Amino acid sequence: MKRIAVLGATGSIGRQALEVCDANPELEVCALASGSSSLDELAHLYPDARTQVGGGVEALLDATEPDVVLNAVVGFAGLPATLWALERGVTLALANKESLVAAGELALAAWERGGGLLLPVDSEHSTVFQCLEGRARATVESIVLTASGGPFRGRTREELAGVSVEEALAHPTWRMGSKITIDSATLANKGLELIEAHFLFGVEYDRIEVVVHPTSVVHALVRLRDGAAFAHLGYPDMRVPISFALAYPERAATPIAPLDLASGLTLEFHAADDEAFPLLRLAREAGERGGTYPCAFNAANEVAVQAFLAGRIGFLDIASSVEQVLAAVDGLPARDLDELVESDAEARRLAAAPAR
Repeated sequence: MKRIAVLGATGSIGRQALEVCDANPELEVCALASGSSSLDELAHLYPDARTQVGGGVEALLDATEPDVVLNAVVGFAGLPATLWALERGVTLALANKESLVAAGELALAAWERGGGLLLPVDSEHSTVFQCLEGRARATVESIVLTASGGPFRGRTREELAGVSVEEALAHPTWRMGSKITIDSATLANKGLELIEAHFLFGVEYDRIEVVVHPTSVVHALVRLRDGAAFAHLGYPDMRVPISFALAYPERAATPIAPLDLASGLTLEFHAADDEAFPLLRLAREAGERGGTYPCAFNAANEVAVQAFLAGRIGFLDIASSVEQVLAAVDGLPARDLDELVESDAEARRLAAAPAR
């Protein structure tokens, strides 16, 4: 029996994680946390679980002592839970890519001290993790992350100028929350995943490629030095990587249909358009510059996405705002968590300021 703490329980990933737990008698939900009062609607289904709405989750985790922390909190707010699990060697099922992107070396140091398992829940990183298992890292040539291209795949920059929030939220293949759906539409999500892959797998940025794959059947590939490439194929359903992380090292049954290769399945790949979707390029540049530039990228993007969702800025203004913030910050490395929080706050202040 594994005791699971589900953080971000009322979001898309959290609810799907609860579906996985409900279907597996060996997974017991011991803690539920959310920033939404709608958590009360779920709490009565898990009478033995402790619950918390808002605030820091460290006390909840201390009290419940989970075997696995599923961190599906949205954005930088998920950082305390990530560090709590990494420091203590508690298995971390990480769906909150922003905390690893922002914390970078601080998170890696906590992971090394704790010595526990870090199992990525993003479908792309879950794929890479599985393709790398049992392989010497010296045999790996490169990693390829796939992107669906979102609802605006194929559009030019000019054609994106007047798109609406509703259009940006209409993702063609994945069912996700609003923030990550907008990030998918701008390709910021793939930029965050690129930085996350660098920290998770210790692969340099020039060996991490992003390609557009409209059907989202191939979730990632790992190229090896002998010319071979390993890939993970499956229908786009987040319950698969969630189940992998929660049941690891076992593979639990899921209700997901097996891939029907005889149904006329088409696998096509295209280069990403950096001119129409500059956030992917900006994320790579932030990652390569290091220090707190990835933290600033994430913070500025979070602020800009919320402004777009609220109707205060246009779709193309998201990237412009992030670029301005990256040009304004010093990007110096954070020596501790307090300095990281300061860097995050400064980037948010700059992103929220009126356009210059």
